[in-house]
Amino acid sequence: MKTFLSIGSGPGIGIATAARFASEGFRVVLTSRNPGQLAERAKQLSDKGYTVSTKTVDAGNMDSVLQLVRETEAEFGAIDVLHFNAAAMHSGSIETQPVETFVPDLTVNIGAALVATQAVSRGMLARGSGAILLTGGALATHPHPDYLLLGIGKAGIQNLTHAVFGSFKDRGVHVGSVTVATFVSADSPEARGVAQAFWELYAQPRESWTPELVYPAQSV
Repeated sequence: MKTFLSIGSGPGIGIATAARFASEGFRVVLTSRNPGQLAERAKQLSDKGYTVSTKTVDAGNMDSVLQLVRETEAEFGAIDVLHFNAAAMHSGSIETQPVETFVPDLTVNIGAALVATQAVSRGMLARGSGAILLTGGALATHPHPDYLLLGIGKAGIQNLTHAVFGSFKDRGVHVGSVTVATFVSADSPEARGVAQAFWELYAQPRESWTPELVYPAQSV
């Protein structure tokens, strides 16, 4: 059974994407800082007959992210798909954001994605297979002054994806992001739409791999 590791298994995109992959036969590993909420979300999936496990992680702590990857590989072997969905979602402008929160927010929004990508890619590249899926956002290219650190983080996600896409593709690992260009709430059609976009990104034939999809799809 293939393993899908979710970092940032929130009630919107995180759980919806995990459910989409679980429906395709993946074992899903849900993670969060809050064990209580995590158990409730895991039950949503196990009640449907899906194989689900839970682990606690703090995306603001790089050692915690590394330990999560090590524990998951030790318990289940290969991590076939990583979905990085963690983000510090609160608002804050250059004028209102406290100085002491700049680095913690950037750690969650992009630092943890870098560390997780580095950690899981070692095994994937050695095997010549795997997928690293990252939740991007329209703030990467259309920044909002009141969501400064979130936008910088999403720009980092986009840059990370495109920076490593080519070299990893040549070695059998698909790195891709879904750029979310709409508001997403818990258990919503939008959450399920983003989840489907992630599945479509993952299911692309290798010769057709792309680094990025946009949801909702944009007409050209």
